[in-house]
Amino acid sequence: MKQGFLIPLYNHAKPLHTLVAQLYPHGLPILIVDDGSDEETQQALARVQADFPGVCALRLEKNSGKGAAFWAGLRRAREMGLSHVLQVDADGQHEVERAGFFFEASAKRPEALICGFPEFDESAPLLRKKGRKISNVWTSIVCLSGGIADALCGFRVYPVEKTLGIFERCHVDKRMAFDTEILVRLSWAGVPLVFYPVKVRYPQDGISHFRLFWDNARISWMFSRLCCGMFLRLPVLLLRKLK
Repeated sequence: MKQGFLIPLYNHAKPLHTLVAQLYPHGLPILIVDDGSDEETQQALARVQADFPGVCALRLEKNSGKGAAFWAGLRRAREMGLSHVLQVDADGQHEVERAGFFFEASAKRPEALICGFPEFDESAPLLRKKGRKISNVWTSIVCLSGGIADALCGFRVYPVEKTLGIFERCHVDKRMAFDTEILVRLSWAGVPLVFYPVKVRYPQDGISHFRLFWDNARISWMFSRLCCGMFLRLPVLLLRKLK
């Protein structure tokens, strides 16, 4: 087993250096995928590479979405010989001090997707928390599982080969619906989902790329597709649940 970090990056210049400084002492490979970021973020990434030798960067010239950046990063991770990657969002919201625990949990269950579920502080917007509950309910429905603690938190350790197999066989949303859809499709493929808490904060000067109308529309369309897929897989999912 060879583990590492995967960070999709889009216009988060300010928190990047602090984030990498927190991850670097683990002594594990750090792969940053720049998803067509602006000049300021490119300069911040160059400073990170200068200050932290060995940090690997991959750039997508055109912004293609978090899912697309993650997929490109997974392919590079496979080339680097990594078997598992902890995906960390670049906005600095996650409690990265939990990284060691998540890697240990993955080492004990290498076949599983090790997922974070958020413990919010008072900075979390109420609308985000309510929307999260709706997504979790629908995810539980399409997975035929009541054990989905959270479908949206990006702090997860992915088994590289199994996850790449999903991307290569299926259409997976490449933007804001990515985190939920890849979790559902891995669950359908028989990959166990294991959840552990991770603290999440929303910095006052944080940058959100969520577009209220268009991204909610994408998420709604994604759940429509997944409901159709769930009905097609219903015999298999019910048999697995009975077993």
